[in-house]
Amino acid sequence: MTKSEVLSQAKEQKVEFINVMFTDLLGVMKALTIPVSKLEDAIESNVWFDGSSVEGFARIAESDMYLKLDLDTFTVIPWSRASRAVTALIIADVYMPDGTPFEGDPRGILKRQIKRVTDMGYTFNTGPELEFFLFKKNGDQLTPLPHDTAGYFDQTTDIASEIRKEMSFALYEMGIDVEALHHEVAIGQHEIDFKYDNALRCADIVIIMKYALKSIAMQHDLHCTFMPKPIAGINGSGMHVHQSLFSLDGKKNMMYDANGEYLLSSLAKSYIAGQLVHIKAMNAILNPTVNSYKRLVVGYEAPVYVAWGQRNRSALIRIPRITKGREKAVRAELRCPDPSANPYLAFAVMLAAGLDGIEKKMQAPAPVEENIFEFTDETAAARGITTVAKNLMDAIEELKKDPVICEALGSYCVEKLVEAKTAEWDSYRMSVTQWELDRYLEVY
Repeated sequence: MTKSEVLSQAKEQKVEFINVMFTDLLGVMKALTIPVSKLEDAIESNVWFDGSSVEGFARIAESDMYLKLDLDTFTVIPWSRASRAVTALIIADVYMPDGTPFEGDPRGILKRQIKRVTDMGYTFNTGPELEFFLFKKNGDQLTPLPHDTAGYFDQTTDIASEIRKEMSFALYEMGIDVEALHHEVAIGQHEIDFKYDNALRCADIVIIMKYALKSIAMQHDLHCTFMPKPIAGINGSGMHVHQSLFSLDGKKNMMYDANGEYLLSSLAKSYIAGQLVHIKAMNAILNPTVNSYKRLVVGYEAPVYVAWGQRNRSALIRIPRITKGREKAVRAELRCPDPSANPYLAFAVMLAAGLDGIEKKMQAPAPVEENIFEFTDETAAARGITTVAKNLMDAIEELKKDPVICEALGSYCVEKLVEAKTAEWDSYRMSVTQWELDRYLEVY
């Protein structure tokens, strides 16, 4: 979109404010709100802000940074139309005062990997599936909505069914192509899926979608959370990511081979092999919280085994079946990511790992179609099947010694992430939980 098109749309839709949005390294959404009267100046001269106040950004001595608006992301926030303060949002890239892109900007990190794959002659498409919980607010307590026994695809008549539709309408008005919405496996757990697109557009959508779903839940006095494992004993929330490489014109799926195993090309298998090799370092980005690893346990549909297959939902990477004649749908689904991940960094490391496999012509191991959850440790070891990182600190240590993933993120990003996540781990391991008090206080 051009400046004149954005200004014209803002005027036509009676926009009063603009939320200029970006994320910190941890994936937390940030925004500066400006009056629409300042929009033209913001487009021409950018929006300056104090980077020292943002996690993983500049130090106090070098705090000045600016946001460069990506006009293609302009969209009106539909629920704001009910008030006088009609608001639109625009996602921005972060720059240094000298005009260079900020090396710690997550969106910029993904853009660097996209340039790399573009230079190789490919387009990187993703299709993330975000699961989330809706909770009732009962004073200081949160309880899952609905209070039912609903499970996967169950058609319920509770309020959550209508709220999912309301959320979908809002996403549609924001230019997001919703494909399906349904109840998930756990009580109070839901999923809304949107159509795949290029990785940058999809990462933007993930950020917008989280904002939209949380905002609409609040209107119903509910809390929407993308926390990976909010309730012990039931399934956690994942963010399975479907991935494919296309030709630059978008006409040819480079992962498709009519004669290949599961219709996969040799390029696709090398891409898969690269992700299997680098997965433990990738876990630090794809599963970035202490809580993430309480989801990654056997028995809750969370893939912990480093293997791939087609029918196998216990494997790390699954090759979904496709309808005959729809070769563009051939893709690889990475199943360990969770929605607490920063989508820009997540897609960047997925692509970097896959391209490493392609460049080095890695050979994928034999696919596994048995239920790996039923394997003994000895059986898994005999088949050469390892597991993902066991906890956040394990993942951080793997990240530090993986040059491919570190290079994709950049030294600045790695340094800041290791610092923040080590502090998170230290805080967790030194905390005394209610579980410990219940188990040990009166016994010892």
